[in-house]
Amino acid sequence: MTPRLQALRARLSRFRPRGGLRPWITLVSLGFVLAALLSHGRQLLRLSIDPQGWLWLLLGVGVSLLSLLVNGLAWSVILAWLGARPSWHKGIALHVATNLRKYLPGGIWHIAGRVQVLRQGAAAGPAAPLSQPLSTPLALFACLLDPLLAAVAALALVAADGLQFGLGVLALLPLLLLRPRWLQPLLLRLERRRAKELGLAAAEDDQATPDAALPQAEPAPFLPGPPWLPLLIELLFVLLRFAAFACCVFAFDLQLSLAWTTWLAGFALAWTAGLVVPGAPGGLGVFEAVLLLRLGVALPEPSVLAVALAYRLICTLTDLLAAGVVHLDGRLEKALARSQ
Repeated sequence: MTPRLQALRARLSRFRPRGGLRPWITLVSLGFVLAALLSHGRQLLRLSIDPQGWLWLLLGVGVSLLSLLVNGLAWSVILAWLGARPSWHKGIALHVATNLRKYLPGGIWHIAGRVQVLRQGAAAGPAAPLSQPLSTPLALFACLLDPLLAAVAALALVAADGLQFGLGVLALLPLLLLRPRWLQPLLLRLERRRAKELGLAAAEDDQATPDAALPQAEPAPFLPGPPWLPLLIELLFVLLRFAAFACCVFAFDLQLSLAWTTWLAGFALAWTAGLVVPGAPGGLGVFEAVLLLRLGVALPEPSVLAVALAYRLICTLTDLLAAGVVHLDGRLEKALARSQ
């Protein structure tokens, strides 16, 4: 980094709010949603769900559970793509079990749990998906590729609604990042940042002075090529998430209010924002705010807000159910092992 860039970075750091941007982003997003709730509270209370609507919500829970399994499968495929040999069902179980931690403040603890298990290998216990431990950079690469590919897949779905004043074209540009020459440096940068946040030994900075007394940095993982297969499975995961969202749309009988391509584009944009915006645990507040801003111009805000809240309730419920089932399955497996 040149002295001029260092000076500019130092100046910009003075304008950062106390505590960083993350808590402020969360507060602004939640404040926006809370203001919408207070403004449209009476209209929301007037909305009712008939018995058929409750069946749609129940179907949404099932579809959301299926999406979690597909997401875990995508993560296992990423591990295999990077050269590891995961146990498929254990990889899915670990992904589902740690998924609930994304709601903790900071939004990084689900990644921390997965990285810890991957670094330990078989020493992590019988539920470990790998027999051999991974290096810290490779474990971080595997855990960071999962949300990155999901975000790229979701953004590509934004283009389903056409140009949208250029937004549809811009949403396709992240696909270019999948080329190894661009994906490798992006992952290296994300890996160093996450390693710092998690207190892990990351690769040394390029400006660091080599010292024989210090331990050598672990080499950066090699990407075998564009991750097309993991991307396709992540695309299926996002489409299943949208299917659960569509069940909420049917529950409130709004399926004819907008074209399904518009519903899909609005959902994909809001879901991506909730995934990538820092500081929002599980995208709480960010998803709802972006969905309101995107679709509130074409539909009454109370209707959009009702669908968003129903979808939030379904996703939170399925995260709890899935984590509980995995935990119960682990306890039963240990009990059976002891009895034998």
